Amino acid sequence: MAESKVVFIAFAIEDERQRDFLKGQSLHPRAPYEFVDMSVKEPYDSGWKDKVRTRIRRSHGVIVLVSKNSLTSDGQAWEIKCAKDEGKSIRGIWAYKDDRTLLAGISTVAWSDANIAGFIDSL
Repeated sequence: MAESKVVFIAFAIEDERQRDFLKGQSLHPRAPYEFVDMSVKEPYDSGWKDKVRTRIRRSHGVIVLVSKNSLTSDGQAWEIKCAKDEGKSIRGIWAYKDDRTLLAGISTVAWSDANIAGFIDSL
């Protein structure tokens, strides 16, 4: 069996339910990967940033759940910057079918098993 991949999820706190759906996909028995995130209501203290950087460094890649909420999420923006600084592969996944918000510098695709698995397999 392939090595288990660790994927960090960057998301706006308003999209926590979508994050839960995404994490639920890793419970599938054929899924050799694990999702991690650092969801907090106040992502501003330096201790939080140090912990996020450590988790991102330990991850094989980062999935960004993209929605209109991403445009105002300071925590998610910092996670994305950190992932770029650490040279991690990043894939944007639209969190909702009817929301096609674009984030500069993030290649975003529709939420599907094939798109998510394809990204994870590429890591």
